[in-house]
Amino acid sequence: MIFPILPLFAQREFGLAPQAITLLSTSFFAAQFLAGPYLGRLSDRHGRIPILIISQIGTAVSFFFIGAAQSAFMLFAARIVDGITGGNIIVAQAYVTDVTPREKRTESLGYIFAVFGIGIIIGPALGGVLASIFGPRIPYYFAAGVAMLTVLLTWFTLDETLTPEQRAANRMARQANLNPAQLVRNIPLVAILGIAFMGQFAFGMMQSTFALYAEVRLFPGLDDRTIDLGVGMLLAAVGLGQLITQTFLLRPLLRRYGEIGLVLMGTVLRGFAMFLYAIVTSPWLGAVGSLFFATGMGLTMPPLQSLTTTVVDDNLRGGILGIFQSTTSLGIILSTAIAGLIFAIAPTAPYWLGATLTFLLLLPVFYLRRVPAIAQTIPRPDTVQT
Repeated sequence: MIFPILPLFAQREFGLAPQAITLLSTSFFAAQFLAGPYLGRLSDRHGRIPILIISQIGTAVSFFFIGAAQSAFMLFAARIVDGITGGNIIVAQAYVTDVTPREKRTESLGYIFAVFGIGIIIGPALGGVLASIFGPRIPYYFAAGVAMLTVLLTWFTLDETLTPEQRAANRMARQANLNPAQLVRNIPLVAILGIAFMGQFAFGMMQSTFALYAEVRLFPGLDDRTIDLGVGMLLAAVGLGQLITQTFLLRPLLRRYGEIGLVLMGTVLRGFAMFLYAIVTSPWLGAVGSLFFATGMGLTMPPLQSLTTTVVDDNLRGGILGIFQSTTSLGIILSTAIAGLIFAIAPTAPYWLGATLTFLLLLPVFYLRRVPAIAQTIPRPDTVQT
């Protein structure tokens, strides 16, 4: 709900320039970068459910304070609070890996992206509608209420996946610290994290400037409420593409091409989508770019997360997913910090840069195909089910 309207809210209500607006994303992901690994490790040691509930409450509080903000300082403070507690996606992914066998892990992580896609379909569209009808602050209060609903759902519907014995063992395991030397020596893990970092760097270019880009490039000269609604609809197209990808495409493509094949296809689609954004001036073609980008994201991220858990011990799943999340957050931190400056040069410049960087990711993807532990997951032609 807040994704399409927060940049325009900051611009219209507080007079922030693009360079400052993109720093709102930077502050969120910087906080998430610092807190993510700790939340993942805390969930390994103390259980998934308590950490989920704490992080969801933090999200609800942050949305309420955005709606009540009377200054830019309050906006930034609220985004930082949400970033610190925004590890609920990390813990949710760890929860899924706890209850899923290795061969089903990519598919199951894909389901998270599928329901995330549903949220992107409903959320941006609803945020745009609420802002256009009731004013710019109502969507944030509504979002806070929805976040509190997730607290109740977690409390009443989910069972803890880690036994007391597992949590005690994880607290005692020294290797659960995942020190930098261990990470650097794990070359396949470094390659996977590098792909995730650069992919999200390109994504950050789009995420932090998309509403501003749409205002001047796709909807020039239209009134504020129409722009809010149009941006919401375009982002709903992202959610639709993600839902279709996870529901209908991920499973058959995974069986046929394997995890690394999905990463390859997704990278190409994401690069093409960024290129399309850079050249189009029509909202309809912008929607096509949104669908391609969503499909690329949906094909790339679940297998990358699954591959990350493959190259470390099982008792490190929560921690390594936290590091994966922090790596992607770092990519977004750096890109959003400079995206406003690049946007000020030319509205399409972030998309040209994002497309170039995404296509360069094909190099480490081809390297991973040669790693034995990963290559054995690539289906052989005589074993593919059609």
